[in-house]
Amino acid sequence: MTDKSTDEIRNGVRKNYADVALGKRSSCSCEPTPAASCCGPQTAEIETGSVRLGYSPDELGSVPMGADMGLGCGNPQAIAALRPGEVVLDLGSGGGLDCFLAAGKVGPTGRVIGVDMTPEMISKARQNAHSGGYVNVEFRLGEIEHLPAADNSVDVIISNCVINLSPDKPRVYREAFRVLTPGGRLAISDVVAIADMPEDIRNDERMLSGCVAGAAKIDHLEAMLHEAGFVDVRVTPKEASRQFIRDWAPGRGIENYVVSATIEAMKPR
Repeated sequence: MTDKSTDEIRNGVRKNYADVALGKRSSCSCEPTPAASCCGPQTAEIETGSVRLGYSPDELGSVPMGADMGLGCGNPQAIAALRPGEVVLDLGSGGGLDCFLAAGKVGPTGRVIGVDMTPEMISKARQNAHSGGYVNVEFRLGEIEHLPAADNSVDVIISNCVINLSPDKPRVYREAFRVLTPGGRLAISDVVAIADMPEDIRNDERMLSGCVAGAAKIDHLEAMLHEAGFVDVRVTPKEASRQFIRDWAPGRGIENYVVSATIEAMKPR
């Protein structure tokens, strides 16, 4: 993990994503300008990039314009198996893409809650919800280490390339366990480490905000989940993700250290 303090990491990530929400960067950029980006392609390539991550053109066409900000590393909808009437919580909801897709699956009897620590992202997501007429979606300002949700109140937790940004991942998973109902499940897309990172990458603020330097190794991640109380833990790395991860920071070789993965687990009944 980085040598930076928890507050330094969190404030750096918050500022970066505020810039993204305000249009100062096209995505979670690794560079001062949108010439290169991490966790997503340049603005003109967002839809193409999202299709590469596993979203269908129909899914992308069904959400309000601006909801897809090109910030993911997979599609948690593909493993969530959402059902009508369920309550879904999205950790790090950004512009609301995954919340809006989940809303269609849980239907009018279900509910979707997005949590993000960046006020600018919350404002953007709420505007998108209003423009799209979503009445079963709400967005709450908060940190994923301190979820603004009651105990045993959520059926499914989804997240897309966000937990790797947290400086306290064990607490994130303890909080997820707390708010899930018995039998509730995690369906997460995230970046995991497959090798020890060089110090220049580990301590690079752009790589911290860019979904790379904060990634946990698979065995550490599995241990965090078990220690939080989860069962049926499955972390499945995607070797093919090296292709788009390489584009996040050309020439840095980050694809040799991290890959995208699906993370699934269940709270015991």
